Amino acid sequence: MLIGVPAEIKTLESRVGMTPAAVREAVAHGHQVVVQKDGGAKIGLTDDLYISAGAKIAETAEEIFASADMIVKVKEPQPQECAMLREGQILFTYLHLAPDPVQAQGLLDSGCVAIAYETVTSARGGLPLLAPMSEVAGRMSIQAGAHCLEMRQGGEGILLGGVPGVPAANVVVLGGGVVGVNAARMALGMGANVTVLDRSIPRLAELDGLYGPQLKTIYSNADTVEEYVTNADLVIGAVLIPGAAAPKLVNTGHLKKMKQGSVVVDVAIDQGGCFETSRATTHLEPTFEVEGVVHYCVANMPGGVARTSTFALNNATMPFTLALADKGYKQALADDPYLLEGLNVHHGNLTNEAVARDLGKSFVSAQSAIAA
Repeated sequence: MLIGVPAEIKTLESRVGMTPAAVREAVAHGHQVVVQKDGGAKIGLTDDLYISAGAKIAETAEEIFASADMIVKVKEPQPQECAMLREGQILFTYLHLAPDPVQAQGLLDSGCVAIAYETVTSARGGLPLLAPMSEVAGRMSIQAGAHCLEMRQGGEGILLGGVPGVPAANVVVLGGGVVGVNAARMALGMGANVTVLDRSIPRLAELDGLYGPQLKTIYSNADTVEEYVTNADLVIGAVLIPGAAAPKLVNTGHLKKMKQGSVVVDVAIDQGGCFETSRATTHLEPTFEVEGVVHYCVANMPGGVARTSTFALNNATMPFTLALADKGYKQALADDPYLLEGLNVHHGNLTNEAVARDLGKSFVSAQSAIAA
């Protein structure tokens, strides 16, 4: 199979779909890989490294999209990329289609086979291709939040961990999944007062067992969300429903009760965000204010630490990339029900039920799609 790796074009996005090590593995399996010129240069992955691994270098993304059997990316295809996709071409990347009807329609119109990292599952019920970036985003959310609390950034001027004789900040994490636990871990390490809200009693018990009384664990409902959010200095939105739009847990009424200069970081923004007032921002202009509350809603947070993120992502995606290339997508999906969950678009049909529901479109099961 000819695997194509175009450079990412989203604002300040320097991650790359395959590392030289991943290329070397694909070539060893008998495949060809073409990488766009300087696609990994900003994170130290030079064209020479890719050539040494066995890749060919293409000058433009157009060359790659025109020739490759499978496109491997990081971020969702931008409109100009959707326009280059071909009938039957495999696209393997993050998609986050539920809040993005324009992208969804572009993929449907292209006739491609789009497999989303974020809906591939595991035998344990996890999301193995989302988890590495969730770990990065969870840890970054505390760094970003601490920075936004500084006066110069519009924050209330509070140091996250405090100092002797002065209290630390109150950090509230909405969601106890991968993002949430990584955010909580970082905030605890910086000395903040940390509370995690979640609707899963077993998950709260697990977190209590891991961190003890140092971490407060609270069952999430409308009352507790309002109580803890309105008294927080920093709120991390870390909720996720796989494939579906994120629930809006915090509304304008909550913001009006929060302190001036408090901060919310919406890590769920890729799925539409869990704050009613959220809108996607970029690393160039990461924040905005609503009701005196600073919002950080960067839609590709891990892109800010692109080298770490690229290697972490490739560690997880490489076995699936090789399976798709070795077997062809139909056999790979038929053999692996967890990879099958990643199929979102197939020859003009939506094949993820949650995505179809949120977009108000018809749905064809993934099993039916690949069997047709």
